[in-house]
Amino acid sequence: MPAPTSRKSLDFFKLYNRFIQDSRKGRRLQPNGKRISPGTVDNYFYTGLLIKRFCNEKQFELRIQSARRLSMRESEVEKNYWKKFYKRFTDFLYDDCGYFDNYVGVTVKNIRTFFNYLNKELAIGVGDFHKQFYVPKEEIAIFPLLPEELNYLINDKDFETSLKPRMREVKDFFVFGCTVALRFSDLVKLDKSNIRVANHQYYLSVRSIKTGTDTLVKLPTYAIDIINRYKKLKKRLLPKFNVVNLNKFIKVLLQQAGFSQPVNITRGKRGIAIAQKNEKGTQLRFCDAATTHTMRRTAITTMLSLGVPEQVVRKISGHSAVGKEFYRYVSWAQTYQDQETGKMFDKLQQRKLEPV
Repeated sequence: MPAPTSRKSLDFFKLYNRFIQDSRKGRRLQPNGKRISPGTVDNYFYTGLLIKRFCNEKQFELRIQSARRLSMRESEVEKNYWKKFYKRFTDFLYDDCGYFDNYVGVTVKNIRTFFNYLNKELAIGVGDFHKQFYVPKEEIAIFPLLPEELNYLINDKDFETSLKPRMREVKDFFVFGCTVALRFSDLVKLDKSNIRVANHQYYLSVRSIKTGTDTLVKLPTYAIDIINRYKKLKKRLLPKFNVVNLNKFIKVLLQQAGFSQPVNITRGKRGIAIAQKNEKGTQLRFCDAATTHTMRRTAITTMLSLGVPEQVVRKISGHSAVGKEFYRYVSWAQTYQDQETGKMFDKLQQRKLEPV
């Protein structure tokens, strides 16, 4: 596809690589002055790979041009060029790659961020055509463990002894993650220096890789027992896993625990809800849907469900006081609390005053 105007074109990918490097090296910062997290920079990188793949497979010639002093006709041509890019690129993400709204949204958001970088930090003046790039979003169901299910994993010795050694390590890692509300990226980097002991009480002290937030979590006895089982490890606090293998192991662990009730999970494509199936093409079970994210979600919802104040849970989890994501957990925990309250009222109805 030829460039739509005769103006001098700039190399899109050369500028995009500079955007990544400036973000990685700290030359580009967040609005609050903090460095861009490594995970965010990785997302920028993967977005760049998708754009390159799209251009190669769809023969789309991508370029950047200054939008300064454009005539009305030139401005309309440029607007249509980026409109066509957005349409063809998002069609590629949905139809060729099979992505859902959330991932498409993250990818489009990264491109919008890149254009803002060109305008504000490089002062190239590429216009605001990128503002027509709609960022699709969807709310994905949380599906944490119930407090009763987490209690089973913690305390049922018959279940623990039935597991093979590697699966016991999976259970220990999973239970610990369901307790401290850390992201997987923080859990795998825990070492013995993250433990603080004061007045015979153990605390986990962590600075989040993603947010830079410091947390101090008091550890219960069962979490201390887990740590003590791995004292022989030189530095690490917990057994070593990569995210792909642990996701597989978690599904197996929860299936062996009997957490295989059917669940209805939908994902959005262009705003249309699509029911998800397991690998066999049948309805998803709870164990099929579980991932490393289940640990953090379980920890947060367990705290809320059992009465820990929201501001305390936010401090532990590192969520912003104004962030919308946290209130998904609050809503889920409220459902559990309503169920437990309902049980209490049912019992109350059974309490009759016996005549004297």
